[in-house]
Amino acid sequence: MNRLNKIAAPTLLALALFGPAAQAAGLVPPQGYYAGIEKLKSGPSDYKCEAIPKPYTGKLQFRSKYEGSDKARATLNKDSEKAFRESTASITTLERGVSKQVMQYMRDGRPQQLDCALAWLGSWARADALMSTDYNHTGKSMRKWALGSLSASWLHLKFSNSMPLAAHQQEAEQIEKWFARLADQVVKDWSDLPLEKINNHSYWAAWSVMATAVATDRRDLFDWSVKEYRVAANQVDAQGFLPNELKRKQRALAYHNYALPPLAMIASFAQVNGVDVRPENNGALKRLGERVLSGSKDPSPFKAKNGEKQDMDDLKIDSKYAWLEPWCSLYRCSADELERKRDMQPFKSFRLGGDLTRVYDPQAEQKK
Repeated sequence: MNRLNKIAAPTLLALALFGPAAQAAGLVPPQGYYAGIEKLKSGPSDYKCEAIPKPYTGKLQFRSKYEGSDKARATLNKDSEKAFRESTASITTLERGVSKQVMQYMRDGRPQQLDCALAWLGSWARADALMSTDYNHTGKSMRKWALGSLSASWLHLKFSNSMPLAAHQQEAEQIEKWFARLADQVVKDWSDLPLEKINNHSYWAAWSVMATAVATDRRDLFDWSVKEYRVAANQVDAQGFLPNELKRKQRALAYHNYALPPLAMIASFAQVNGVDVRPENNGALKRLGERVLSGSKDPSPFKAKNGEKQDMDDLKIDSKYAWLEPWCSLYRCSADELERKRDMQPFKSFRLGGDLTRVYDPQAEQKK
């Protein structure tokens, strides 16, 4: 019996826990997350699971890559960036590794790929990693980024109609309990901030909590994420600018663009669960997206707003526009916007759980 046949005959308990139909009564992700394994590969494989990165259980006190910068936090400090990368290496290795393993499994269906992802996540879950309450701003930022990456990747396994977790119930339960603990801490980390402190970091925190809400069927987490989304939407002014991102001087446009992925994902997840946030603040998300797309062609309105010539380096990277996939599922994108999206596909972002084109536009021609 091959692997898929085994998965197709789970116990009644497994069906109750992991069957897509069973999820209908609770929180759900967009339809694309139900996709099964693309093409089961059989025969010998040279796949090797890399060594599990050591679970990070220490203090979440990290140097900022903008250390020494003024209030704009826009000037990169190369020495502190190097220190930051080194001290957080195991965390980003986990994020990228799990995303890669899950996407490989959803493409090829090799059991070793799934076993690898579960081994990595299980190791960190058993260690109760990333749970330190001794943290600075950069530390709590790493916590929410990691949670968003991992929970979003997990959704592909949790909801796939191939039911890959059916034979791994105990491991899945342990991992999801860890996600839930992390999400509870993220909520504490990012709640009740003054409006002048609420920026893209809060939006990414809200996305990590939304992904976890669906992964663990926690309505309280879902509601918190939607509440934070509404705060964000009401920060968007009539011209589509975010005042707290305009403070980032030459990187204002880049940070407007960086604010869009978590907001578009939250809106997409909210919609499929019966909460339409698109009208919030007179269509704020649409206005923000249009401002960024026009700014990527002509950044002069941003200079007119804050007096700084914009650094366009990030705006030249296709993956930075991954938000177009959920955004164009929420709104009727123009012909020009759809053409830009097609030219940049497929969109892959480990912080959003992998291949978003597979989720939102599965018919699109995949570039290899």
